Amino acid sequence: MNSKYLCLVYEEAKVDALPERESESIAAESLEYIGELEQRGHSIAAARLQPAETAATIRIRDGSIYISNGAATGDKERLGGFYLIDARDLNDAIRIAAKMPAARLGWIEVRPLEECDSG
Repeated sequence: MNSKYLCLVYEEAKVDALPERESESIAAESLEYIGELEQRGHSIAAARLQPAETAATIRIRDGSIYISNGAATGDKERLGGFYLIDARDLNDAIRIAAKMPAARLGWIEVRPLEECDSG
C-alpha cells in the first residue's frame, strides 16, 4: 500500500538572481517532471507558491491572534512550492524528490502525511 508524502520545495534567495533563460529552463523541466510523475501515478498535486511577501503568518498566543505580513521563514531561504506525491515508502519518496529540478536551487523536505480517520 502506498503512502502520501509532501515534498516542500525550499529555495535560496539567490534564485532571484538567476538569468531569465536559466529560470525558464528550470520551470520547463519542473513541468515536464510533473507530467512524468502523473504518468507513473505518483503525482497528486503540485504548485509553485506566490512570492513570500504575499503571505500572512498567523500566531495565536494567550488567546490573541497575531498576524504579520510575509512568510515565517528567513530572508535567505523561502518555501517556493510543493509536490504531493504517492510513493511506496520514504525511500521511494526520496528517490522521486531527488529528481525534482528545484532541488538544484535549494532543497526538498520530504515529509510523510499522517492519515486522518474521518470516521
